[in-house]
Amino acid sequence: MDTGFLITAFVTLFVIIDPIGLTPLFVALTQGATQAERRAIGLRACGIAILLLTLFAAFGEAVLGFVGISMPAFRIAGGILLFLTALDMLFERRTKRREDQAEEERPDPSVFPLAIPLIAGPGAIATVILLRGQVDGIAGLGIVVGMTAAVVLIAFLLFLTGSLIERALGRVGINVVTRLLGMLLAALSVQFVLDGLRAFGFAPG
Repeated sequence: MDTGFLITAFVTLFVIIDPIGLTPLFVALTQGATQAERRAIGLRACGIAILLLTLFAAFGEAVLGFVGISMPAFRIAGGILLFLTALDMLFERRTKRREDQAEEERPDPSVFPLAIPLIAGPGAIATVILLRGQVDGIAGLGIVVGMTAAVVLIAFLLFLTGSLIERALGRVGINVVTRLLGMLLAALSVQFVLDGLRAFGFAPG
């Protein structure tokens, strides 16, 4: 088992899913709900997100092959997508978009907008496919799914303590953390693009 890959997978998924940034939005979406209701909504949302991301990790590359898209090409496209997400995080556009989605009233927000697209959004889907393309076999799939489940579990635990986290960090603290994660994601996204170019022979090894 490659420890470096484990760390890269966890950090990439943590940054793109952004459990810390999701927490105040979860609080807003479940405003007025009891603790038990919040726990049930969070559990459903996280369960659906894990199932969806697992399906893409398992079959995403096969779907790409079916439509004639190579993994190096998808790495480059995914890297560009993640870089745009990083820019959104750095300039607060991502937070504003998520808040706009959170403002739409839903009787049960666990499927939309929590599970999709806030947790299992385009960036997270692209990330699990990219990570799956770097490891082989059932063991590789297990690693990617395991890291995905670990990050979503952290999100669920933060959801349970959402009010406390929001009060402790405050809006300024959450903005600082989001920007730091955005910088990290920008560097990781460039690495994805370089890996794709290297596979095509356009970048040094």
